[in-house]
Amino acid sequence: MLAFDVGGSFVKAGLVNPGTGGIAGAILRRPTPEGAAPAEVLDQLASMARELPSTGAVGLAFPAVTRQGRAWTAANVDPRWIGTDVRGLLAARIGRPVAFLNDADAAGVAEMTLGAGRGRGGTVMVLTFGTGIGSAIFVDGRLLPNTELGHLELRGEEAEHRASAKVRTDRGLGWTEWAAAVNEVLAAYHMLLWPDLFIIGGGVTENWDYFGPLLTSRAEIVPASFRNDAGIIGAAMAAAMLEPVQ
Repeated sequence: MLAFDVGGSFVKAGLVNPGTGGIAGAILRRPTPEGAAPAEVLDQLASMARELPSTGAVGLAFPAVTRQGRAWTAANVDPRWIGTDVRGLLAARIGRPVAFLNDADAAGVAEMTLGAGRGRGGTVMVLTFGTGIGSAIFVDGRLLPNTELGHLELRGEEAEHRASAKVRTDRGLGWTEWAAAVNEVLAAYHMLLWPDLFIIGGGVTENWDYFGPLLTSRAEIVPASFRNDAGIIGAAMAAAMLEPVQ
């Protein structure tokens, strides 16, 4: 299945086996068009689709609240996405059905189905640290969609403005200093939701050995099995649900 993961900084695309999470060939990674306006991003997705020939439904993970094919927030992309029929516009451009879902939810689906959360009951929070902080909450394996807890306010500032991977880079924070900010975010989430497990994902997990041991919580903390690829894998799984049963 062809799947996309749109972020505030990069757009990724790959061909994914939704049954195993395996990725065929290389993942395409392109900078998100400046401003991340709908027309430019949709053009980019259509172009990337031509580079990865495939058939059938397509998955699209996107950094927004998503309902019935439309985006309803736009924290790290152009505000013109709000209310846009993203599913319909992309389907029209590529001539194929599209599964459209929140990017952290997509990553969570991948991790809970085949990754670090597989077989885990109780409350699990999957957090993706990138341009912002994405969140996905599962209770006994069932997703509560569109939680967007990266926008939770901590001491007058949104969580993702304190502890995203982009903040670490922009402020030149060392791993110890950044991990302390992440721990404050984890403590706030735990105080409100009492998860049994945090699964930490996003591109920053490539450096897990540097910061993972510095993270602390009353909940168990583990890295995402699929690291920064979880979003496209979960998007492919959502696309597979659109395919007719053979």
